[in-house]
Amino acid sequence: MARPAVDRVRQTAYDVLRAVDQRDAYVNLLLPALLRDAALSGRDAAFATELVHGAIRLQGTYDVIIDELVTRRMQPGVRDALRLGCHQLLSMRVPGHAAVSTSVDLVRRNTGEPPARMVNAVLRRVSGRSLAEWVELLAPSRDEDRAGHLAIAYSHPRWIVAALADAVAHDRASQRVWDEVEALLAADNHPARVTLAAIPGRASVAELVEAGAAPGKWSEHAATLGSGDPAAVPAVREGRARVQDEGSQLVARAVADAELDGPDRWWLDMCAGPGGKAALLAGLADRRGARLLAADRQGSRARLVKGALSEAPAGRAEIAHQTGVAGVVVADGTTPPWASAAFDRVLVDAPCSGLGALRRRPEARWRRTPEDVTALVRLQRALLHAALDSCREGGVVGYVTCTPHVSETREVVDGVLEARSDALEEDARPLLSLVPDTGHGPHVQLWPHRHGTDAMFLALLRRTGR
Repeated sequence: MARPAVDRVRQTAYDVLRAVDQRDAYVNLLLPALLRDAALSGRDAAFATELVHGAIRLQGTYDVIIDELVTRRMQPGVRDALRLGCHQLLSMRVPGHAAVSTSVDLVRRNTGEPPARMVNAVLRRVSGRSLAEWVELLAPSRDEDRAGHLAIAYSHPRWIVAALADAVAHDRASQRVWDEVEALLAADNHPARVTLAAIPGRASVAELVEAGAAPGKWSEHAATLGSGDPAAVPAVREGRARVQDEGSQLVARAVADAELDGPDRWWLDMCAGPGGKAALLAGLADRRGARLLAADRQGSRARLVKGALSEAPAGRAEIAHQTGVAGVVVADGTTPPWASAAFDRVLVDAPCSGLGALRRRPEARWRRTPEDVTALVRLQRALLHAALDSCREGGVVGYVTCTPHVSETREVVDGVLEARSDALEEDARPLLSLVPDTGHGPHVQLWPHRHGTDAMFLALLRRTGR
């Protein structure tokens, strides 16, 4: 039998899913490259992108449906093709016959005829119900097991649902915690807007708006794109503006705006890669006659920081004579090479589980485990201790994570403060006074469903006398 003609759009989506499964590839890095290789653009690229992101985001729900209908062992790649078929049938406006036939052709071409016949039968049964009907049939009762129901209905691992519920309960004492968790999970399943940051002194929001963006909602540096390639915006292409979530802009600006006792000359970004917050801080530092030292433990990430801080076009790493920048170093923040008490302001944007950015990284929810969080907490505490040691008396440390997980946020800060007598936490909420509903303090917690940002956490610590 002749092999079916290649559907480049669906084949590209399938290749991305296989790479994610087999090689732990990152969608945001691989998909653009494969789109270029397949010469896909415009509507075809958008369709492939929705196939990939949607199938991976909702794979938890789709796998429950697939496992209900398939009792035998599947060959490698067949499940990925079934996920793509389920997404077209249940979550996209693709005619049923097209979703089934193209999925069958995909399996026939990549795997063989027998599994193709099985995929045909399974997807025809999938098409017999809506997504809501499948969830109602297969998910636990909302009344008896709310977390289990939401895990299937919104395609999140159960442990993440429980962790987010705990975070919401800590952030807002309410009888409606589960309703808010449901809104949060729904927000995680919607693609995030492309948000740009105009680097102070190098670009302006007005310039971004003139190029087709809309002003951001919260950050004075932000503009959002409705569609299109960010690199088509001249300021982005030239490295004077960057793609950066509005929540990241807000927490970086808050650290820069915190009141100081004494001089304000030296700033440190301790975990600076890939450089978005460092670029914003460097622009702000230059306005005030301060200098920023950016550090990262990994050389590859430090090189990205150098590129972000360069006034040259994106992709070049030279930072000589860059205003606002003291330098970029490869350094482990837990054993820093700089002198203690050397900085007036310190940002420690700690490595974390990333549960606050699941809408941007579709594969992340399936890769993280509770054991990962345990290891990260040890690192986060060590980094925060080192950040406080690096800050002079009267200076401030901003502890930031892109996760609301209580173990990585509130408990890290409390544990470090309990072990020290030379620091205290201050109320960070006045620094984001224009942003409502950021929690009961003293920390700030942003949320996708409340603010349209990643779930960024900020605690502001003041270094006091020894």
